[in-house]
Amino acid sequence: MSEHKITLTWKRGDKPFEYQKYSRDHTLKFDGGHEMQASAAPAYLGNPNLVDPEEAFVASLSSCQMLTFLAIAAKKKFVLDEYVDEATGYMEKNAEGRLAITRVTLRPRLRFSGEKQPTPQEIEEMNHAAHEQCFIANSVKTEITIETQG
Repeated sequence: MSEHKITLTWKRGDKPFEYQKYSRDHTLKFDGGHEMQASAAPAYLGNPNLVDPEEAFVASLSSCQMLTFLAIAAKKKFVLDEYVDEATGYMEKNAEGRLAITRVTLRPRLRFSGEKQPTPQEIEEMNHAAHEQCFIANSVKTEITIETQG
């Protein structure tokens, strides 16, 4: 078992605490000391220049999938030079009628080098194994689709 802690800090500042006026901006501080500014999504009066929880959710799924895929590819002796994922999360009503990110589509573009190149079938198998082993994917109900690009 491992623990993963963050510290979230929000302060009202000098703005009135009224729904349309209070700041949604806050700071996330991670174990290693890294801090990140975040806010609500623009649709919920957040700062469009900062990451919002919905984006962070999609990013965590994408990152976990990538890190697991890298480990699998390395263990199979493939050399992966680049992994770019243009992931999309879809906010819609779930079966209970509540808003949720019900689906996430990951679209990894992979660039391998070296003599040993994976076949499309091997890439599909590595993507499937990475999805099965991804801690974050195993923690959510969201449907996750992987569409490997080119």
